[in-house]
Amino acid sequence: MILITDSGATKADWIALDSKGDQLFMTQTLGLSPEVLSREVIEERLANNFELAKNASKVERVHFYGAGCGTERMRRWLREIFSGFFPNAKIEVKEDTYAAIYSTTKIGSQGIVCILGTGSNCSYYDGHQMFQKVTSLGYILMDDGSGNFFGRKLVRDYYYHKMPQDLALLFDKEYNLDPDVIKEHLYKKPNPNTYLATFARFIVEHKEHPYCKGVIDKGFQQFINNHIMQFELATKVPIHFVGSIAYYLREELSAVVERNDLILGVIRQRPIEGLMEFHKQTI
Repeated sequence: MILITDSGATKADWIALDSKGDQLFMTQTLGLSPEVLSREVIEERLANNFELAKNASKVERVHFYGAGCGTERMRRWLREIFSGFFPNAKIEVKEDTYAAIYSTTKIGSQGIVCILGTGSNCSYYDGHQMFQKVTSLGYILMDDGSGNFFGRKLVRDYYYHKMPQDLALLFDKEYNLDPDVIKEHLYKKPNPNTYLATFARFIVEHKEHPYCKGVIDKGFQQFINNHIMQFELATKVPIHFVGSIAYYLREELSAVVERNDLILGVIRQRPIEGLMEFHKQTI
């Protein structure tokens, strides 16, 4: 049995294939980012999934692509955890950017591949290798144009009284904005980046409001300036996107891409289906 996993900060999609490449099951866990979770939390999330726990000893290979796996230290740490849970499996751990690349770009084709989900990332793929210009410092300092980026912007504008009153009233009704609750989630509970990203749903739901339009436009422009334009070939190769923010705000994203004379490629909400097709070729 082969397990293929695409894990963002919020959730992880799992697909199991047999030796012929036929799908055995598909399941989902909460995200398994090693940057923000303890070993105990990751092990608990694996053990609490019925399909994974039932089939753990049958798994021969694990191809895991995850947020927070950009350094060898994090990849090695996850491999140790997975080796304990899947005792008979050969474990491969790569950062989630590779999942985006394999899901959107054909081998041999060039492109810039971006992640706009709970967090954000950007890489250049020359058809064989991946190259990055920016090393991510996480959700506090970076993650331009992501769910937690927009969520943080909304909460800040609400508390600084910069959000229009009509939206502020709706925002207050939809979320618990008690300062003690917010600080509890941000500074004491796990996954503060995921918590911030929950507020981004509001900007998607109200994307036609002039305030939201402005926030979305500036956020995507900032992502293009700080990430995509780092690459010399930015205006000459397709720009692909994966992630929920890219997908649900695809019209707004497309407009900003075109305004910058960039070539829009594929926009995909989840890379797991493309990953499955990629790995079928290697069975």
